[in-house]
Amino acid sequence: MINYEEKEKKLDNVLNELNLMTNKVLKMNKDVSSLNLEKNQLLREKEESQKNFEQLAQQHTELKSELEKIKEDIGYKFDKQNDLNQKIDELNQETEILIDEIDKWQT
Repeated sequence: MINYEEKEKKLDNVLNELNLMTNKVLKMNKDVSSLNLEKNQLLREKEESQKNFEQLAQQHTELKSELEKIKEDIGYKFDKQNDLNQKIDELNQETEILIDEIDKWQT
């Protein structure tokens, strides 16, 4: 009789442990599922971030190109303005020389 009671007690203990382990496995499976969902969400966010980065990089390249064109245009206009100013200065000098010549002739 004792042997039967001991076996029953051991069997109950084993069943309790098995139930505990089953509960732990179920919890772990839920945790794994949650982690997989989170991983998938992070992967989607990463993909979206990469697309945004690529778009921003493209915009940066385009804006950089536009800025270079503007710089070249401004440089060209300043060069033309400097050339014009230089020609005006030359004409002013020639005019002064001519005025001096006219003054000499009149005296």
